[in-house]
Amino acid sequence: MHCSLAMFAIDTQLSSGEVLRAFHHDEPYLFLGSAFTTVGAVAIGFCVLRRRFDALLISMAIFAILYGQRLWLNADLLRLTVPNSEFFRRLQATVNLAMPIPAFIFFRIAGFFGHRHRTASALLWTPFLILVGISLMAGPSPQLSLINNLLVVFALLYMVVRSHRTSSTNHDLVVIRRGLLCFVALAFFDNTVVYLMPLPLNIEPFGFAIFLGCLGYVAARRSLERDVELGEIHRELELARRIQLSILPGAFPESANFHVAARYVPMTSVAGDLFEFTATGDRQAGLFIADVAGHGVPAALIASMVKMAATSQRVNAARPAQLLAGMNAALCGNTQGQFVTAACVHLDSAARELRYAAAGHPPMLLLRDGAVREIAENGLILAAFDFATYSDMKLKIESGDRLLLYTDGLIEASNKQEEFFGEESLKTALRNTAKLTAAEAADKIISSVQDWATSQEDDLTVLVCDYLGGN
Repeated sequence: MHCSLAMFAIDTQLSSGEVLRAFHHDEPYLFLGSAFTTVGAVAIGFCVLRRRFDALLISMAIFAILYGQRLWLNADLLRLTVPNSEFFRRLQATVNLAMPIPAFIFFRIAGFFGHRHRTASALLWTPFLILVGISLMAGPSPQLSLINNLLVVFALLYMVVRSHRTSSTNHDLVVIRRGLLCFVALAFFDNTVVYLMPLPLNIEPFGFAIFLGCLGYVAARRSLERDVELGEIHRELELARRIQLSILPGAFPESANFHVAARYVPMTSVAGDLFEFTATGDRQAGLFIADVAGHGVPAALIASMVKMAATSQRVNAARPAQLLAGMNAALCGNTQGQFVTAACVHLDSAARELRYAAAGHPPMLLLRDGAVREIAENGLILAAFDFATYSDMKLKIESGDRLLLYTDGLIEASNKQEEFFGEESLKTALRNTAKLTAAEAADKIISSVQDWATSQEDDLTVLVCDYLGGN
């Protein structure tokens, strides 16, 4: 009995010693395996967060994960702690044989082989795919391992030759190629010298670590450059925003007969909405509003052209149809295919009438005695057809009338159920401003739309004009 316990203690001590020696031998490879797997997982997670499939990043991630798992599966510590089952042997062989496939896909996408040799480089990973299939069906064998090593040696030699022949002055590509050459050199050593004369140390993973480090350096440098570029873009957009705001008119001058309020809420820093006062004074008021198709900088540039075209037609302020026709003639062929909707109204307190014309724009709204009606007189959109014609609509105005000009961003604002704010809601919002000043009414209408919408998907612009009566 005492003898059996002694033998058990010796076996336990020997087993513990083997595990400890295996751990010390595998420690750097276990660390590198974890690091490579983590890098691959982070890269895939980055693609998921961006909601964009990046073939280069995904192939690199799979390559890193397989390489990290191969280090774990080939570790002596795992062999001592995991039963030597057929499943484990097939898993180990499959990972070893499959690892070069995403590697060569990555190198091809990254351009290491040049454009002329993409087909040849694609053939590099095809034999490895065949070996994986054979291993899964027939099981691992020394012959498959030998073929795999020979193919790896051939592929690495081919990559070295192609890397030297494909010249590039791009700093990032030079750094990555140097890291790649370190990895290729150490991998070549492990698959030739070490395969013929086994050594206690496997140096290929350190080459892969250098290669991943070079990739990380390039990624970090590009990220810093991108931050600098984004900073420049933000500064330029802020300058563009200030310039665009400067071309919009200030407050409508104080008038005995007209109170006018304007509100302009762009979706981004710059926008395609525009408004202008074509006539000001006690006896007349001219309001112009326009909406350029699209958003952002392109729409803002076209809006600047629309501003100049509207300014050049001030002499026709009392005849909105002629003003729009003159603008259309100036804009046709000069907006790069971007069209413009617009509306123009001129109010004459002496004649107690208004003239209104529009170019594909939402109808003007008139609030009178608590009721809202649409004022529509639409021609074709601006900048699209040189043969477009426009006509004026005349309407008598009464003391207390309130006019609303707006862009389609208001009626097309949508809520969580993807329902538009719509014309009827806008009429209701206008009707609810009957007891407010023009400025308060403009704020109320904008806030009603913003409360409805989950997010702002378009520019919002309104012009509110109150006719107070008098000559």
